[in-house]
Amino acid sequence: MIHPLMAKVEEASLRREAFDFDIGDSVEVQVRFLEGDKERIQPFAGIVIARRGRGLDETFTVRRMVEGEGVERIFPMYCPKIAGVEVKKKAVVRRAKLYYLRDRIGKKAFTLKERQLVKETTGRKRSRVKARKEKAIAAPVEAAAPKPDAKVRKARVRKPKGEKAE
Repeated sequence: MIHPLMAKVEEASLRREAFDFDIGDSVEVQVRFLEGDKERIQPFAGIVIARRGRGLDETFTVRRMVEGEGVERIFPMYCPKIAGVEVKKKAVVRRAKLYYLRDRIGKKAFTLKERQLVKETTGRKRSRVKARKEKAIAAPVEAAAPKPDAKVRKARVRKPKGEKAE
């Protein structure tokens, strides 16, 4: 439960548009840097391995490989130094935290199963996994009933070892 005064302070500080990405997505975070009197944007590209918190305390962790070493960086979601987050690839993951990627070496360290979005005639985007599930539910179950023209084979009955065949 959050205190009403704290809720008002957080509401004023929250960015109106939230970044739309999930765990496992390959993202490019644009970070603002001040160099002298100039401001420039430096990209940090990697995989989102964790997301935690809510409100102003919400953070996300991005991991990338640099010369064979894993580099992780934790970004506050509503930090003014973040210019934007661009999603490069979507991924299919079954966990909320992808800390197991820390133990992987080489290409396996940043390879996840890609989620491809399909657009049907309705114009609605959804993942292929959901499309397959919906198709399977809609299809009638015909495998339960045997086909009428199928040949029926008799099962061979084996006799116990002690008996002799006649």
